[in-house]
Amino acid sequence: MRYLPLTDTDRSDMLATIGASSIDDLFVDVPEEARLKGPIEGLPLHASEMAVERHMRRLSKKNLAAADAPFFLGAGAYRHHVPASVDHIIQRGEFLTAYTPYQPEIAQGTLQMLFEFQTQVAKLYGCAVANASMYDGSTSCWEAVAMASRVTKRNRAVLSGALHPHYAEVVRTMAKFTGDEIADAPVAIQPAPDNDGLIARIDDRTSCVVVQYPDILGRIPDLAQIAEAAHEKGALLIAVNTEPVALGAIKSPGELGADIVVGEGQSIGVGLQFGGPYLGLFAVRDPKHVRQMPGRLCGETVDAEGKRGFVLTLSTREQHIRREKATSNICTNSGLCALAFNVHMTLLGEEGLRRLAAWNHSLACKAADRLAKVPGVTVLNDTFFNEFTIQVGRDARELVRKLADQGILAGVSLGRLYPQSGGLDDALLVAVTETTSEEDIEALAAALEGELA
Repeated sequence: MRYLPLTDTDRSDMLATIGASSIDDLFVDVPEEARLKGPIEGLPLHASEMAVERHMRRLSKKNLAAADAPFFLGAGAYRHHVPASVDHIIQRGEFLTAYTPYQPEIAQGTLQMLFEFQTQVAKLYGCAVANASMYDGSTSCWEAVAMASRVTKRNRAVLSGALHPHYAEVVRTMAKFTGDEIADAPVAIQPAPDNDGLIARIDDRTSCVVVQYPDILGRIPDLAQIAEAAHEKGALLIAVNTEPVALGAIKSPGELGADIVVGEGQSIGVGLQFGGPYLGLFAVRDPKHVRQMPGRLCGETVDAEGKRGFVLTLSTREQHIRREKATSNICTNSGLCALAFNVHMTLLGEEGLRRLAAWNHSLACKAADRLAKVPGVTVLNDTFFNEFTIQVGRDARELVRKLADQGILAGVSLGRLYPQSGGLDDALLVAVTETTSEEDIEALAAALEGELA
């Protein structure tokens, strides 16, 4: 296929048609400081393919890969072991190249996979119905807020201060275009979540309360108490889960009264992969809310011969129906990642997930106990699954950089997640999974002892 570039006249005609004076007018919503003013300094305008490959290899050697060091990063992206069989199955041609199954008669395999994926997510979340995946956890969170507004006919969303700040920022950004009022609060650095403070912010105008479970500090809030308070005011409870492995050990959000459960599915079947792609999960506890769900829903039926078959039962994305009737305009559903989740979850089964969760929690307890013995370290949490917060009495960002120079990826500093907030600079979020060895834990503890001495 030939590349046919636009001429200056073509560009002028297109801009005139949409009423823009220049191409820069198309980027007015991008902050000025985030826009390039010209070519990137030091980057040549062109180079040979071999020169680019050599340059990229040199750059890659500066990385410290997750598998090459004691690894304690989390905060919504977790390193778990993904069996080789997952990658083998998702790379089969019939799955790897499949797209949206517009023609169900020739896409039965894809539809069956999505149906089974929905079943797994619904059971994991303790809900009646799950959709066929979404873009990622943060956009799923916003879609839940938008759905709550449609269901309750209200437009005030109350966010827990312990909701992941990136998720909260996505909600605030999207709400600018819908008129929803977002009532958020600063995160409280304390051993237990501030459930009472959150409940006090719920009023008769509230459409939903958004709570992370476990929260950004690793604590486990009492969803049942919050659900009761929300329902008394006619609001919905949205539970956000960024670590699905935790649900092999703690009660499901739906079981505790959450009306909409959303989250990130990356932990199961999908590697870290330099930050993407990810997998948004979305489920509702009450079947009557199904028609307000975003995305699409695969269903089971029988064909004219009475044989089992699968179809797209509901498709509420603008890709399928008129834009003004769509419940979502985020069309990507991360189907290949959903398949990876489906395969990995199938290999684990319920018993395997519970054992994996127990393994994660046991190692996290060992890490918390060991780090608590380091002079200058305080473990904040009363409760946690495989992630907890420690306070180190100094700037955690600087400490993380120093430990990285020693070949240890020590965790995520809360000062990095909350750069505008005071009082968080000495806090470090530490995640432990089945990929963490006891030698890794000892290496982290020893390094902290050396730096904090």
